[in-house]
This record gives sequence, C-alpha cells and structure tokens, in this order.
Amino acid sequence: MSPSESLDFPYLSELNEAQRAAVVYNDGPALVIAGAGSGKTRVLVYKILYLIDSGYHPRGLMALTFTNKAAREMRHRISQHIGSRARELRMGTFHSVFLSILRQHATLLGYTPDFSIYNTSDSRSRIKAIIKQLGLDDKVYKPNAIHSRISSAKNRLITASAYASYSDFIKYDAKSGLPKIAEIYQRYEAELRLANAMDFDDLLLQTNILFRQHPDVLSLWQERIDYLLIDEYQDTNFAQYMIARQLMQDKGAIFVVGDDAQSIYSFRGANLDNMLSFTKTFPSARTFKLERNYRSTQTIVQAAGGIIAHNEYQIPKEVFSEEAVGDPIQVHEALTGDLEALWASEEIQRLHRAGASYSSIAVLYRTNAQSRILEQVFRRVGLPFRIYGGRSFFDHKEIMDVVAYFRLMVNEQDEEALLRIINYPKRSIGDTTVQRVREASRHQATSLMRILRDPLGYEVAVNKPTATRLQAFAALLDELRDFSRTESDLYAVAERIIRQTGILADLQSDTTAEGKGRVENIKELLGGIDEYIHATLEADQTPTLASYLSEIALMTDQDGATDDDDCVTLMTVHASKGLEFAHVFIVGLEEDLFPSMMSNIGKELEEERRLFYVALTRAEKTCYIGYARERFRNGRTEYGRPSRFLRELPKQLVTFDSELGEGATLGGRPSPSPRSYGSELPSDFSSAPVFSPKAPPSRRVFIERRELGEEPEEKHTSLGALHVGGRVLHKRFGPGEILELEGTGDNAKASVRFDTGETKKLLLRFAQLEVL
Repeated sequence: MSPSESLDFPYLSELNEAQRAAVVYNDGPALVIAGAGSGKTRVLVYKILYLIDSGYHPRGLMALTFTNKAAREMRHRISQHIGSRARELRMGTFHSVFLSILRQHATLLGYTPDFSIYNTSDSRSRIKAIIKQLGLDDKVYKPNAIHSRISSAKNRLITASAYASYSDFIKYDAKSGLPKIAEIYQRYEAELRLANAMDFDDLLLQTNILFRQHPDVLSLWQERIDYLLIDEYQDTNFAQYMIARQLMQDKGAIFVVGDDAQSIYSFRGANLDNMLSFTKTFPSARTFKLERNYRSTQTIVQAAGGIIAHNEYQIPKEVFSEEAVGDPIQVHEALTGDLEALWASEEIQRLHRAGASYSSIAVLYRTNAQSRILEQVFRRVGLPFRIYGGRSFFDHKEIMDVVAYFRLMVNEQDEEALLRIINYPKRSIGDTTVQRVREASRHQATSLMRILRDPLGYEVAVNKPTATRLQAFAALLDELRDFSRTESDLYAVAERIIRQTGILADLQSDTTAEGKGRVENIKELLGGIDEYIHATLEADQTPTLASYLSEIALMTDQDGATDDDDCVTLMTVHASKGLEFAHVFIVGLEEDLFPSMMSNIGKELEEERRLFYVALTRAEKTCYIGYARERFRNGRTEYGRPSRFLRELPKQLVTFDSELGEGATLGGRPSPSPRSYGSELPSDFSSAPVFSPKAPPSRRVFIERRELGEEPEEKHTSLGALHVGGRVLHKRFGPGEILELEGTGDNAKASVRFDTGETKKLLLRFAQLEVL
C-alpha cells in the first residue's frame, strides 16, 4: 500500500493484499471469490467506504444482500465511519430494494403505488381457494406444491400467459397428473391483479418486466445507480441475474462477492452458472480471489480443500490458513444411530470439562428428522441444547397432528387434541360447524365426542350431510380407540392410526421438498416408538400408548434453553451457513443420507459435496464426524455404507475410531470392541453393503408390516456369557458394567451401570447386550 493510500484511506491497512486489491479496483466489473472465513463482509464494507471516499455519492450506490440481518450489519459498520450518510445508501435485500422501485413506477404496470404484498401464507391460501373454485381435488393439487411450481416459474421470468403457451410445461404437468396448473397460475395472477397485490416472487418478476417494457425507466435507474454491489452472488437466481445484467451491462460498474464452493440453494432456484459465467456476461471483468481463511485451523482448511477438489464444476482456488495446525479431524464409526448420538454427547461433555463453553459447540446434520435421536439422547444425559433455525422434533406440525390422534385414543375428552385434528386430514368440517358443536357441548354440559356421535340428537344447528360427516369422524376415532385398547403391539397401533386417518396419504401427496421432509419426520416418529418399545420391554414393562404419551410429554415439557443460555446448538447444515463455532460435530455421514439418495449423481452430487464443505468450514478449532452402521430410517432399520465423502478426506488429516471389532462388517452382527482412538482411517469405507444378506431382518418395515406378517423379534443374550463386573454394550445406552444378575430363562435380568451414569435393570431376552 502506498504512503498516500495509508493517509487517505487508513482502513485499507486492515486488509491483506488480496482484499485490498479487490477494494481499490474501480476500473470495471469485479468478481470476488471469497472463500470460507476470508473476510467477505469486511471487503464489501470497505469497498463501499472506498467508493464514497473516491467521490461516489452514497445515494448512487446500490448494495444487495440476501438477508435483512446482513444489510443491517453492513450499514451499521459503514455508519461507524461516515455517520448518518450511511442512511442514503440504497442497501437491503433484493426484494426490499426493488419493492421501493416498483412502488415508484407501479402505475406503469397497472398497479397503484400502495399495492399489497402477499407473503407465502397469503399466496398458498389464495391458491387453495382457486383449487376449490375449479372443483379440483386438493389432495392431488396440493396448494404448497402448486405454489412451489408457480414460484419456480416466476423466478425464471415465466409469466402465467407464457407458462400456458409452453407446450413442454403443459405436457410435463399432464404427465405428472396435474394438467390444470397453467389454469391455476392464470387465475391466481388475475386475482392478484384484482386485489392490487403482488406476491414475493413478483417483486423480481415485475421489476424485470418494468425494465424490459419501459426502457426509459431502465435508463433512469442506470443513471441513478453509479455502482452495484451484490453479496452472496452464488445464491442468485435467474431473475436476480437479469436485473443486475440490465442495470450494469453497459456501465460495468458492478462488484459481486461470493463463493462457488458454498452454493447450496439450488432447490430455492439459485443458479451457480450466474457466478461461473460472470466473466462471459461481463467480458472485461477482473477476478479477485480471497484465499486466506482467518477462521479455521490449517487441518480443517486443508481437509475442506481436499473435499471440494473432487468437484469439476467450480472456480479453482487455493484456500489456506495461517492459524495453528490444529487437531486432526476425528471420524467415529458407531454401531447405531443412538450410539452415534451418545458418542457426540460424551465428546461434548469432555470438551466442556476441558473448558469449552457449550455455546461454542454445534452439531450439524443433513435432515431435520435426524434431530430426534440427538434431542432424546441429549435430554437423557442432561446436555443443554437448542434447535437453531428450526423447531424441536415434537414441535413440527405433522408430529403434533399425529400425537393429537394418539391423545384422543387415550382420552376422548381431550378437547384441545380433538379441535386440532377435527378437520385434518380434510373432511369438510368447517369452522362454523366446529363452533356450533362446541356451543352444544357447553350448553349440554357434555363432551365433544358425545356431541359428534349424535349431533342432531344434541340439537346442533347443522344439516343432515354435515351431521353425517361428524358422525363418520366420531366412528373413525371410536374404531381406532377400540383397536388401540385391544392390540398389544404399540407399533401396530401407531401405524394403523397414521394410515387409517389418512395422514400418511395426505403428506405423501405433497411432492415438494417440504412434503418429503414431513413424511420423513413421520417415519422417524415411528422409529422412536420402536425404540421406546424395545427400551420398555427391556425394563420388563409393557409399552402402551398412554405410557408413550407420558414419556414424550415429560421430555418435551422440560424447560428449553434460551438463546442466552450456554447450550449446544443443533441445526441442519443448510441453516449453519454463515455461522462459525469452535467445535463442530457432523453426524450421519452415510450413503443415501449425506449425500442424499436424491442427489447422488452429477451436479446434484456436487452440491451435496459443497454442502459437506460448508459443514466442515463452520469449525474453527476441532471437527468431529460420525456415521452409523445401522440406523432407523425411512421406517426401517437400514444397514448403511459410510459416505463417499469420508474417502475423499485427506488421510493424513484424519484419525479414526470405531465401536466395531477390527475388520467387522455387517454380515451378521459384529461383536463391538472398545474404541480405539487415533487408529488409521480405513482405506475403503464402502465394504459394507446397504442391506447385508446376513444381517438380522429389520424389526419393523414401515406400513408394510401387516402384509409381510413380520412380528417383533426377540434376541436372547445368553446368561452364561455374562458376569458381574463384566463390560457390555447396549445399542441405545452404550457401554456399561454389570452390577447384578438375577432370574433364569425368559425372566433373566441384568442391572447395568452405563458410562453415562445411568443404571438400568434390563430383561435379557430383549436387551441384546453385546459382551465387550
């Protein structure tokens, strides 16, 4: 840096050479490749300061972000240098900035300046009403899925009329069994117009239309904007790309920052091509690479680099760190998903005893459903945690709906549970009818269920068809309640409720990513019930629906940690982007889980690899990776292969430990051995098949159990193989020491003090203890 620069722009001295080169370059389009932890926000802030100090007026600078939080943070940091002038910057999210422009020119598009904005809930509600108007089945035309399809079209700048004229779309929809999507889209747009409203996606679509149909308006804004700056450019969609291109194609005063290695939102419409082809869009563009990572140890940075190097579709870069070398990445092989969670809890407690705060630790996973077992194990061992960017497993709507049905099986007078599901899945029982039923219940001083069984007899003001629907609902609940009281197998009870109420079919009809996630959560709930059955039988108790509800009520009723508490953070990898923690655990590194079975080839696989890269680079000091050889997923126990990403980690940066014996495979249950910390990483992680032909059959097969006639399998642990003081391994509670043995045959029991501090008395015919 020259002496004059250090005097005129003192903040430049806080930048490294690569950062400074990007900040001071004002001679044309600039693409800044900002690797993880490379100081991206600082570069953007100082670029804006440098432009202002170089003579640009704040009002002529437009800075676009993807979150309001990022915009607020940048504006605050800029205001610390230039004070109130920071308010003049055109800074905010794409949607907020272009909403302001649209309001100024609304009449040109046929709106008034005070047009309304429909959020996602508003849009889905309107689409739902249109589906009803058209006489379509909303179990086929799911409002969420239709909204997702329309949103995707708008983000690709496809209007309703254009959609209806594209034969490929019409053919695709017809093949998908949804030939009326074009008509729904057209009617939806007409109703938005009639309501003088735009939805969230219109803010970008209508801006593009405004600029395309009114060149004078485009020229006006080209003159007003002296410089365009865009954060997280790898996450832009086609509509955002076209706005930037129209505004700056001729002027070239554009500065974009992002990291192609962190492009993980294609399911939201993000198009990595926007970044990879930036130099084609702006041929005079200069590329700057911020390759120094200030966040993580050398080990973590090199490991992440080794992973992303396997992607073909990327901008080459050499990210490095000058921090300490740091500890090797620890890869742990667990026998089951439960034991993987237990391992994570033990390592977290070890870190805490060594001085780490709980809030400096995060556990990352690929899917929301994976949080259930982590939550249960962490609660059991007393580990404080919070769910970031999401909800506790039992707070998801679909889980609460199923549990409401469970509650009504045990207590038919549970009014809150009944009101929650009286019209779910849809059975044409409207709010007015519900209100009249409640009024009759209060007036007659009797339960809602009694009113539902005989609404006309209790003088509910409804017509005969409505009364018939109410009685049919009551009959369904009564039938299921009778079954739940006579069927001894709790799993069969839960399975039948989920199936016969129509909940499963309703959720499966939603083919969006959200819908698939809800189905996965239902399957995970059944997995938890299966585990509860095992644990209860081991304790020589009878698992019932009432006892299960008591178990989860006590579990979910505990005081949760607040944002201010010192607690471990649990989150999906997607939610972790942009965050950092001293210690990071990444769990579930198995084929078909991470990478996802829906994204295991081509560009989809490359995005999964980028997602793993994001997970690794959240860690500052240490990183732990876990996988299980056996996990309850998709409604059954699956015997999994370790993720291919584990093979891609540089071996010299990794240590490996396992709960399985040396050379163990899943061809028959191995005898677990004590963990061997620091052993060499296996050369081939793929030796175990997904479903071993020798492995014991799954105890449960989701929804198919009755047809297959499978029954719970009892696996006896030989009493002769056990002795007081001996060490054993339990699939759920982990390793422990036998304190006492009693009984014989089917009544043989063992009292075991587990390493977690818990002592359990287990019925050996169910416990499946492994001798260590």
